[in-house]
Amino acid sequence: MIITSNQLFLDWCLDRSPCSSMMEMEPEKVNVRRGLSADTSSYRCAACHGDEDALPGHPIRGRAKSRSLSASPALASTKEFRRTRSLHGPCPVTTFGPKACVLQNPQTIMHIQDPASQRLTWNKSPKSVLVIKKIRDASLLQPFKELCVYLMEENNMIVYVEKKVLEDPAIVGDDSFGPVKKKFCTFREDYDDISNQIDFIICLGGDGTLLYASSLFQGSVPPVMAFHLGSLGFLTPFNFENFQTQVTQVIQGNAAIILRSRLKVKVVKELRGKKMAIPNGVSENGVPASDWDAEAGKQVMQHQVLNEVVIDRGPSSYLSNVDVYLDGHLITTVQGDGVIVSTPTGSTAYAVAAGASMIHPNVPAIMITPICPHSLSFRPIVVPAGVELKIMLSPEARNTVWVSFDGRKRQEIRHGDSISITTSCYPLPSICVRDPVSDWFESLAQCLHWNVRKRQAHFTDEEGEEES
Repeated sequence: MIITSNQLFLDWCLDRSPCSSMMEMEPEKVNVRRGLSADTSSYRCAACHGDEDALPGHPIRGRAKSRSLSASPALASTKEFRRTRSLHGPCPVTTFGPKACVLQNPQTIMHIQDPASQRLTWNKSPKSVLVIKKIRDASLLQPFKELCVYLMEENNMIVYVEKKVLEDPAIVGDDSFGPVKKKFCTFREDYDDISNQIDFIICLGGDGTLLYASSLFQGSVPPVMAFHLGSLGFLTPFNFENFQTQVTQVIQGNAAIILRSRLKVKVVKELRGKKMAIPNGVSENGVPASDWDAEAGKQVMQHQVLNEVVIDRGPSSYLSNVDVYLDGHLITTVQGDGVIVSTPTGSTAYAVAAGASMIHPNVPAIMITPICPHSLSFRPIVVPAGVELKIMLSPEARNTVWVSFDGRKRQEIRHGDSISITTSCYPLPSICVRDPVSDWFESLAQCLHWNVRKRQAHFTDEEGEEES
């Protein structure tokens, strides 16, 4: 008998982190009777609980009551980089014909999630909201003011904004906005941790605002509602004209949601020369404070990436030359301008411009795309989500390479450094206008003009008779 989505589910709640679709069971708690009935309390994700132990004081807030598209969490400690496991697969009790089946493992359960069943719900009514506005865009000032006034006065919510947003001269000089401005809670990126204060996020701008929201949350991410007020808007499905009705529906928990998987990236760099000073948790080049292992002579940094990790040759005129390992095995050496490792969400960004296919965000996968490879046969490939990729400079490489994460935090990678990439256990829950499939194809048509061409003229009756 196949285990259905009603039999196996795990809520995102206040005292638990999101488990992967492949969960570990404690055998002593499993009670299998007729038809394999399963009680959700019988399952315990050891990796998730390990994450909670590694992140004291960072409880996971209430989120969407749906299965995570991410894989089993890895430990937050940078001393051990545990690869995540594969996401979705056949149920272990599925049979193939009259006699064949998958070899059963009593410690694992795999489950296929129906994307249409992913709906937003709240364990408690949301009270705090983070509003992210595109900086230096005068056209967004009026929508920003209207939204904040509506959230504060109509819904009595606590509104968080970045401090530099309120430093805009147009806002500073607006006396009518003064009383509202005094009620804001402000923060500074890389200095203030607001991960446990935010119930949901509203973005005003383009796709960059969603990427910025992702970078602010290195653990569990609140649901994100993105309004299309930028240039492209592939990831921002909402129009601002009737924002009051749409925001009210989200607050009431009446919305579909898509879980956009992220990449967990660990960069290990050898310490060379003088150790960099890190004031207030931020290094000199803008990279977040990292763990320093003085005995091993290593600097370790971790990032959560929504779109892609890009390794390129930087300012050098030589080809980049990097080795790519998958689960410890060398699979290829990239000789060219670089390589892109992207999520399905990122497949419609830099990767598609480099010749890759477009993947729906609900597909559990990691895409590897070469940038101008020096080989005619080097095609982009898709590997299962949950594998561990490791990228290092080849021993014979003539120059260093540079790496960036969603276009930010750019830094140099030298011989002896390494980049480890796997699927993060913390996806970004993006709120849909209609549903995950309809929104995605609407974005393909409206933003990327996918398969748009002039229609072929049909035959007239006379032409059809002549052809026959």
